[in-house]
Amino acid sequence: MLRPLLIAVALSLCACGQQPATPPTQASAPAPSAAPPPPATPAASNQTETEQARRSQETGADNDHPARSDVSLEQMARLPASAQLPEGRWKAGTNYQPVVPAQSTSVAPGKVEVMEVFWLGCPHCFVLEPHMLEWLKKKPAYVEFLRVHVMWDSVKQAHAKLYYTLEALGRDDLFEKAFATVQQQGTPLVGNNDDQNLRVQQAFAVQNGVSADDFAKAYNSFSVNSNLARALEITQRYHVEHVPFVIINGKYTTDVNEAGGETQLLALINDLAAAEHHQ
Repeated sequence: MLRPLLIAVALSLCACGQQPATPPTQASAPAPSAAPPPPATPAASNQTETEQARRSQETGADNDHPARSDVSLEQMARLPASAQLPEGRWKAGTNYQPVVPAQSTSVAPGKVEVMEVFWLGCPHCFVLEPHMLEWLKKKPAYVEFLRVHVMWDSVKQAHAKLYYTLEALGRDDLFEKAFATVQQQGTPLVGNNDDQNLRVQQAFAVQNGVSADDFAKAYNSFSVNSNLARALEITQRYHVEHVPFVIINGKYTTDVNEAGGETQLLALINDLAAAEHHQ
């Protein structure tokens, strides 16, 4: 009875590092490569919301991160005053970062793309999820929301394959179930190798009403492989170093830490999207 709890605790403590993950010794106990966060300070109960937000961000390790290009360094450049949000509520370079040069999006003219980069094994992504679900109910019609699974290492890639397979099957409802299975039940849904990944994830799908054959076909489909390639390209192009990580219309990036909390993050997304829509 204690094993799932111990796995859940391990997942909740890990940081989403970019170093190669150590494969699990058993199919039910993967160990995402991670370093535990620093211990909480005695004054944790008196922390401001911003300080708490800093501790709610999954940060990747830097030691295996590729050298940044000149373009990525420009992401930290301050936006000109004419391009910043009005009234000084949000600060460019503090609450959000410009992407220089701006990147193309896949949405139709008049639409604004909002993209969340996440990981099924990220407890902080799971904490943000109910806020995102509420926001999705109220978001403006001009906003098109996309999720992209981060692709740092073999564990993240295995989770990404499950996510995109469920999407290809039209079973988006099982995304939340898979998320809760990893985060709350302590079942990692990955194995020691590709064959075990398929068996473990196929068993999850079958338990939730998907035929084994349908899952296997989708798992090895062109659409899933294409989405995995796109997820890898986005992870690299935007130099994603932590999750959850949000990209607005290919022009701005932000996160829970920079915004100052989950509620502030959604308000900032709305303001940046509105500014893009009115241009």
